[in-house]
Amino acid sequence: MNKRILKNDSLQIEYLDTSLRITGFIPAGKPNMLAVLSDQAGVSTPYGRFHFRGGHRLWHSPEAMPRTYMPDDEGATISEVPNGVRIEMPAEPWTHIAKSLEIQLNPDQPQVILRHELRNDGPWSVEFAPWALTMSRLGGVAIFPQAQGNADEAGLLANRHLSIWPYTRISDPRLTLRDDFILVHATPSLPPLKIGYFNPHGWMAYWLDGVLFVKRYDAHSGLRYPDHGCNSETYCNDEFIELESLGPLNWVAPGQTLFHTEIWEIHASLDVPFIPNEIQELISGKS
Repeated sequence: MNKRILKNDSLQIEYLDTSLRITGFIPAGKPNMLAVLSDQAGVSTPYGRFHFRGGHRLWHSPEAMPRTYMPDDEGATISEVPNGVRIEMPAEPWTHIAKSLEIQLNPDQPQVILRHELRNDGPWSVEFAPWALTMSRLGGVAIFPQAQGNADEAGLLANRHLSIWPYTRISDPRLTLRDDFILVHATPSLPPLKIGYFNPHGWMAYWLDGVLFVKRYDAHSGLRYPDHGCNSETYCNDEFIELESLGPLNWVAPGQTLFHTEIWEIHASLDVPFIPNEIQELISGKS
C-alpha cells in the first residue's frame, strides 16, 4: 500500500491508497504528529487480521469483538473533491457497514475538515455511533475541557461524569484531574489508561513539539452516547495516545448513513483563547 499527499504551505496530510487511514499530519517544519505502528501491531479475528498501523481511522461504537476489528487494509476507492479527496470502503463482511471519509484541506490555513460516514448496507436496522480515533506520538500533553456551572438552577444535580475503563488506575501519574480541565501526560507506561466523558465544549487538544493540535466536533446535549454517555475519550499506552470523538447512538435503517465531522486545527503556541493562562503554564512546565 502506498501513501498519497495533500498539502498547503503550512500543513501536509498523508493517507493510504488502499484503506481509510490518515497516516500523516505534518505541520510545516515539524515531524509527523501521528503515531506510526509496526505491521505486527494488530488483532486476529475470524475475518482476518486487523492492523492498527497508527494515524487516524473510523470505527463504529460500541466496541465489540469481532465487530469493531473488521480488517480494512484493502478495497478503497478514492475520488477527488474540492481541495481534497473522498475515500470509500466496501461494506464490511458480517456487519454490512460501509465506511467513507472526505478529507478537505483548507488551501490557506493549517486546517483540515474530515467528514466521516457510516452506511448500513445490511437487511435490518442496527444501533451504533460514529467513532473517530486519532493516534498521536507520545511526548505531549492531551487537554480535555470540563463542564462548569450548575446543571440546574439550584445547583443540586450532577453536572459531569467520568467513564473509567477497568484497566485504568485512578492514581496513574499521567492523569491530572482538575475542575476545569483533564490533562493526560502522554509518557510511555503500562497498564493502559482510558477515560471518557461528555464534553459540552466540542473540542480536545494535544500539545506536542511546540504545536497545539485541536480537534473540533459537535456536542449534542440530551442525546444518547456510547460508554455511559461519552462523546470524548482518550486512550494512552506505551506506544501512542488516542484522541477519540464520538457521535450519538442511532438506530440506522438499511441504506441510511450516519455523519460525523471533525475539524482539525494547528496553532503554533498555547496562547489561544480557549486555554487559560494557568493551564498553559501547567502544560508548558510538564510537557
